Amino acid sequence: MFRNLVTLVLATLALNAFAAVEINKATQAELEAVKGIGPGLSMRILEARKAGTFKDWADLRARVKGFGERKSARLSDEGLTVSGGAYAMAAAAPATTTSSKKSTARP
Repeated sequence: MFRNLVTLVLATLALNAFAAVEINKATQAELEAVKGIGPGLSMRILEARKAGTFKDWADLRARVKGFGERKSARLSDEGLTVSGGAYAMAAAAPATTTSSKKSTARP
């Protein structure tokens, strides 16, 4: 019985550790619990949030200094969400083709 109770408590704590952090509702402590967000970034997020909730990742990136493509992707992987959504790159990098170079040698 005691073993089951301990297992249940540990499982609950583990699930909470992996729970998503909604940027529009999170406290400073909850934001800083996300790996990659420190005190400076959390304060910038909270200051920008005073003007209104973030509509999406593009809105967050426009209003808070320090959110680039890679940072947004990393924080999303760590569980940060904006309006319930994970970060998706706006556009995939253009595909590069391996075209053959014109030969400058004369036949």
